[in-house]
Amino acid sequence: MGNNEDVLVKIESVDGTGCVVRGDDIDTDRIIPARFMKVVTFDDMGRHAFEDARKAAKGKHPLDDERFSDASILVCGQNFGCGSSREHAPQALMRFGFRAFIGGSFAEIFAGNCTSLGLPCVTLPEDDLAKLMGAIDLDPTQSISIDLRTRKISSRAGEMEARVPDGVRQQFLEGSWNATRVLLDAGDAIEKTAAALPYVELPV
Repeated sequence: MGNNEDVLVKIESVDGTGCVVRGDDIDTDRIIPARFMKVVTFDDMGRHAFEDARKAAKGKHPLDDERFSDASILVCGQNFGCGSSREHAPQALMRFGFRAFIGGSFAEIFAGNCTSLGLPCVTLPEDDLAKLMGAIDLDPTQSISIDLRTRKISSRAGEMEARVPDGVRQQFLEGSWNATRVLLDAGDAIEKTAAALPYVELPV
């Protein structure tokens, strides 16, 4: 569920199958190598997600595993998305097909970039995360549900308490994660305020 500039899209839950990418401190350069950032649009970014890691794995990377071919929820370790602040990383993952992330922790800027695209990043305690990863490995076809209203994650591993910052959760539930749409909706109020300021000249 990506950016929709026509309406405020409320995101209360995300359901789908999962793909497990193990390892901590996976940085944005591993997610999308810098040489693929020299583009005008993000349209083809998805096919380069984890490109170098996938080449090194010679077909054995999770993103190339047929068991996870339809996965829409990426399950990862600690400090995922660290390193540079490039917004290309969540763009690449979104265009690969992921709609949400479950991890031990996320780099703050990466998580913020995900929020602006309508991609929830929720965290689990270490033990619960390990159980979820194990359950997905055993049955990649199982449905995983992230409920932002109740802060619950449901899977074959059971129901788990998810963590998501209050402000971010509210943005998803209200649909205000889309800053462009919020700004456009406030257009009349912005013009009214600008017209009342003596130092602002509006075009006739």
